[in-house]
Amino acid sequence: MGKIARVPITNFYVGGDYSASMLFGADKVPLNLLVDTGSSALAIDGKKYKPTSSDKLTKLAQSDSYGDGSSWTGAVINTQVTVGSGAALVALSDANVAVAYRESNRMFDGCDGILGLAYAPLDDAYQMPDVTWKKKYSSSQVMAGERQSIAPYLTQLDTEGVAFEVVSFLTRRSYTHLGGKGLDDPLNQGVMIIGGGTEATDLYSGSFQGVRVLADAWYNTNLKAIVVGQSGSIQVPSRPARGYPSNSIVDSGTNSLNLGPKLLHALFAKLPAAQAEMLSNAVLRGTVYTVDDIKLDQWPTLTFVLEGEAGKPDAQLAVPPQNYWQVNAYQVGAVLPAITSGDDGMAILGLPLMNGYFTVFDGEADNHRGVIRFAQAK
Repeated sequence: MGKIARVPITNFYVGGDYSASMLFGADKVPLNLLVDTGSSALAIDGKKYKPTSSDKLTKLAQSDSYGDGSSWTGAVINTQVTVGSGAALVALSDANVAVAYRESNRMFDGCDGILGLAYAPLDDAYQMPDVTWKKKYSSSQVMAGERQSIAPYLTQLDTEGVAFEVVSFLTRRSYTHLGGKGLDDPLNQGVMIIGGGTEATDLYSGSFQGVRVLADAWYNTNLKAIVVGQSGSIQVPSRPARGYPSNSIVDSGTNSLNLGPKLLHALFAKLPAAQAEMLSNAVLRGTVYTVDDIKLDQWPTLTFVLEGEAGKPDAQLAVPPQNYWQVNAYQVGAVLPAITSGDDGMAILGLPLMNGYFTVFDGEADNHRGVIRFAQAK
C-alpha cells in the first residue's frame, strides 16, 4: 500500500487558485506551490530556490506557458520533494523539478511555483548541449532542443512505489473570501490528499459519481449537457475545439466555469430576461453587482452532465448559485461571477464544479487513463 499525505491548501495567496506548502532539497526548503490538474510540470521559482551540491543537475530544460499568458523557462534538476507531516509523509528522493530562471511578469505571483498534477504527455523537456542550470538557455534555444518526455510528480510517485497516482481535493471557494478572517477563514481553506482520497470519509458523504477520462493528456471529459434549473437542458456538441481530444476538462487550476460563446449565450437564453442581462453584463462586460442586486436565492442550480465511467450512469454535478456567483470576492459586498468566456468546443470546468464536492482524480483507474470521482462534500 502506498503512502498517503493529507495537505492543507489555501486560496488566500493567489486570489482564488489553491496552493500547498512542499519541502525541496536536502535542506527541506519550504515553498508554496499552486496545485494544478491542468498541467503536469513541477516548477519552482529560481529566486526562491538555488540548487545545491545534493541536487543532481541535468542537461534537460523546460519551457511552459499557460492559458492566462504566463510562462517560465527553467533547468530540470533531480531533488528530494517532501509533502505532508508526521507519519503521513510522502517523500520522493529524485523528483523531476524545473527551477525557473526566466519567467513572465507575475508568473509565480503570490506563490513560489506550480505543481502540475496531469499526465506525462504534457510534461515535455528538451535535451541541451550543456548543464542547463549553468547555461540558462533562452526559451527559443530550449524549444529548439531534442524533445523528450519526463515523468511528472504523480507518475514518479507511482512508478517508484511511494504513493498511488491519485490526488484529491476539498475546496470551498473559487475566489478568496474577503471580510472574514483572511488566511484563517475556513472558506479560504481546503485539503489536498496525495496518494488517496476515498479513505477520507470525514470529508465526504454518500457514494461517488464517476466521470470517464477520455485521454491521458489533461483530465479530458465529455460534457453532454448543462441543465439550467427547471428551464431545461442545453445539449453540448461532442466535437472538441481544434487540438483537443475532448470537449471539456476538469481543472483545479481554473477558478471559473470557462465556457465558449455559444454555450454562454445558450445559458443566457435559459434564464429569465433580468437574470440573463445581469449575468451577461457581469461575464462579458465586467459589471460588478452586490448581494442585494443579485438575490442569490432566486437563481437556478446549474447541473453539468458528464459521461460516466465505463458501465455506469452519466454523472450529474450540481453547481448552486452561491458557487457560480461568489460573494465578497475582490471587495467586500461584491458578487462576481465564477463563469468566464472561453473558446467554442472547449469547456474548462474549474473550481466552481469542485466546490460542492470532494473530488478524486484517480490516475490509476481505467488502465491508467484515469477517472474523476465526485462525492458530496461535508
